[in-house]
Amino acid sequence: MDFLNAIILLLNYIFIPALTYGSQLALGAIFVTLIYGILRFANFATGDMMSFGTMIAILFTWYFQSLGISLGVLPTALLAIPFAVICMILYMLVIDKFVFKYYRFNKSPPVMLAMVSIGVMFVTQAVVRIIIGPDDRRFFDGERFLIKAGEFKEMTGLNEGLALKSTQVMTIFITVVLVSILFWFLNKTKTGKSMKAYSDNEDLALLSGIDPKRIVLITWIIAGILATIGGVLYGLDKSFKPFTYFNNMLPIFAAAIVGGIGNPFGAFLGGYVIAFSEIFLTYAYKKFFMYVLPASM
Repeated sequence: MDFLNAIILLLNYIFIPALTYGSQLALGAIFVTLIYGILRFANFATGDMMSFGTMIAILFTWYFQSLGISLGVLPTALLAIPFAVICMILYMLVIDKFVFKYYRFNKSPPVMLAMVSIGVMFVTQAVVRIIIGPDDRRFFDGERFLIKAGEFKEMTGLNEGLALKSTQVMTIFITVVLVSILFWFLNKTKTGKSMKAYSDNEDLALLSGIDPKRIVLITWIIAGILATIGGVLYGLDKSFKPFTYFNNMLPIFAAAIVGGIGNPFGAFLGGYVIAFSEIFLTYAYKKFFMYVLPASM
């Protein structure tokens, strides 16, 4: 029984949270690696763009809730995601047209574009704080837990109760589905192959007749989808606070680098590597060792 209690303890505090957090980081890391691989710069506005997309989703969620619209046991925010994605894509395209395009047209070095993205980061931060404020915003509704710790204890007779949040299951499921569709798109479709060719060798891709404007447009569309969904899933699982998304920039970039910058699949795996490392190394194992070590020790 003690061994089972130890397993439940690890599931509760390490494996399930790390899978959830890793899924959220993975979406952000793929965003970073796509921008770096295709547009050739490190986008330091990643966290705040995720924050912007989440803010739009929250505003639409509140609007739907004011109309009495809900999804029952599922969060209303799922209804808001498509609208938030559209707004996020439009915002990114406006930023690209009036900011990044100028430097790209003038063949500015990547470090210049990276510095410009820091300016975009501060502007986006300011917009979010002006519209929704700097405080915590909890926008989850619906059924919070799929498995409750108390009910699990009663059912199994164990000392440790397994708690499984609906947001954790949603995060992992949506991430796997979204990333699977993305990899299929990149590897199997003509447009996806064109994006990879443009990333590998821009000059050769242009000679092959690939339209760079179309590649840039599709890249920002994919980035908008990843940023919004990743941000909303993070906010549903924890809470929405703009500064938290800024703080997530470091682990997101770490995940992209660990996975090999410019490699979407590596970025996906890198999200889980960083999440497991962060949670595994910071967990206090005293209670776990009480279960697995002999009482005499």
